[in-house]
Amino acid sequence: MAINQDDLRNARRFGRQAVIAKRIDQRTAFLCHSHVDRELAEGLQIKLREAGFDLYIDWQDLTMPATPNAETAAKLRNRIVTCDWFLFLATANSMASRWCPWELGYADGKKPNDKIAVVPTRDQQTTHGNEYLQLYRYIDVAKGGGLGMFSAASGQGVMVSSL
Repeated sequence: MAINQDDLRNARRFGRQAVIAKRIDQRTAFLCHSHVDRELAEGLQIKLREAGFDLYIDWQDLTMPATPNAETAAKLRNRIVTCDWFLFLATANSMASRWCPWELGYADGKKPNDKIAVVPTRDQQTTHGNEYLQLYRYIDVAKGGGLGMFSAASGQGVMVSSL
């Protein structure tokens, strides 16, 4: 019940050629993650783009200040509110981050629970994100392939592409 981090790295490595035109009705998601996990964030971005999502990653935003400050926080708040979804990429780095818990807490106060999801990941040692799975839905690889969004309570899910 977690996405293998190596699968996200491979998506980044081999998925760059897949450029999908942005649609007017495309769903948007804010990605909460540690900047240390750049490869994982880009791999998830590619996988979600294939499922019809435009994933906002703050360090790809050229309007962001070079050094985090009050303007950074204001811009993040605005993006969290304006994006359709809030996704938390759970890794050892994001769990230890100063910004990630702040972003998750802010999203929890501003977005409906059904618009917040955890993306648990698995590395060679452990699975990350279990702490949040009783609070929010989660994204994982579906049985037939592709990404699914699942309810922690029931285990039932739908394909991300159908959201």
